[in-house]
Amino acid sequence: MKENDMRFLQLWDLYSPLLTETQQEITDLYFNCDLSLGEIAEQKGVSRQSVSDCLNKCRKQLEKYEEKLNFAQILDGADIEHVLSMSIVGKWVDEMREKYPALKCDLDRLEEQLTELQQVADGAAFDEE
Repeated sequence: MKENDMRFLQLWDLYSPLLTETQQEITDLYFNCDLSLGEIAEQKGVSRQSVSDCLNKCRKQLEKYEEKLNFAQILDGADIEHVLSMSIVGKWVDEMREKYPALKCDLDRLEEQLTELQQVADGAAFDEE
C-alpha cells in the first residue's frame, strides 16, 4: 500500500462520518474491500472516471478536515508521548532497582502492572483498527 493511501486511511478512519453516504461507500469499497475502479463503477452503475473523481474529491475533503481539526496530528503526538513516558518510567524502575534492592519485588510488580496496562492499550488500539 502506498504512503498516500495509508494517510488517506488514517484520515478516513477519523473523518469518514463527515462524508456523504455515497462517498463512504465508494471509499470503503476501494480501500477496505480492495475493489478496482472498474469493479466499483460496475457495482454503482457509474463510470470509472466518476469513481476516480469521487476518490480524489474525498482525499481533498479529508485533508481539509484535518487542516481544520488536526485530530490525526493530535493522535500521532499522543502516541509518541505515551511511548516516551513508558520509556522514562521503565528507566526509572531500573534505576530504583539498583538504588533500592529491597524494593525489587515491589518494582517488579509495578513493572508487571505497567506491562499489562500497555497490553490492554495495545489491544484496544488493535480492536479499533
